[in-house]
Amino acid sequence: MPCGKISTLREAGDYIIALPEREQVQPHWQTATRCLIEAAEHGGITMLAEIAMRRALSHEDRPKPAPEPHRKRAKKFRIIK
Repeated sequence: MPCGKISTLREAGDYIIALPEREQVQPHWQTATRCLIEAAEHGGITMLAEIAMRRALSHEDRPKPAPEPHRKRAKKFRIIK
């Protein structure tokens, strides 16, 4: 379901289960899993589960920001008259 649409809690759960183990243990996927279980089994807020899934899905595509180069400070010169 990589290009498909996730429309139910079950589909979202199946998507997470299909992920490799190293990705399932990432914090954003753990949060999404917790919210899905809360919504499905305990009548939790489904919008919260949707937001967690959207954030986890967008987290994968986000490239890591490049570190900014350190700039040297300009030397201070004093004008002598």
